[in-house]
Amino acid sequence: MFKKYVFVLLVLMTAFSQKSMAQGPEGKNFGFGIILGEPTGLTLKYWFNRQNALTGSIGGSYFGSPRINVDYLWHIDAFRSRNATLYAGLGGALGFGSGGDGFWYKDEKDRFFYRTTNEAGLGVRGTFGLNVIPDRVPLETFLEIGALVGLVPSSGAAIDLAIGLRFYP
Repeated sequence: MFKKYVFVLLVLMTAFSQKSMAQGPEGKNFGFGIILGEPTGLTLKYWFNRQNALTGSIGGSYFGSPRINVDYLWHIDAFRSRNATLYAGLGGALGFGSGGDGFWYKDEKDRFFYRTTNEAGLGVRGTFGLNVIPDRVPLETFLEIGALVGLVPSSGAAIDLAIGLRFYP
């Protein structure tokens, strides 16, 4: 009987010792800030738990097109640090307006060109990055690189590189 109580006590201690620590700076779930690179504009992040988050950005592409990105991220504790983690993610991008949608295309004569029509473009993104969350400061800095594959109106590919800062109110 004593062993049963010890077992239950250990299970309860383990269950309640795991903080439901969300995630961002100072345990906050939601942050916003700026992103510089591809795209350059505004960024948002919502943490579901310590490992998973949803990010979004809206801004101008290097080639002049407005673009919206949304990615689901998995954070990896590669450094065994509570301040720095790596992350990988999958998501999508929507480019629209003058300047194309951020893709290089090959025409029927095998020439590469950058599309400059006003059509909307849809693509998928894979991203990999590093984020740093300092102690006792409601900020997150990040650096990411990703591959972008255009699906419609035609196929193409691009590399995204960005650095950014988010504030957690």
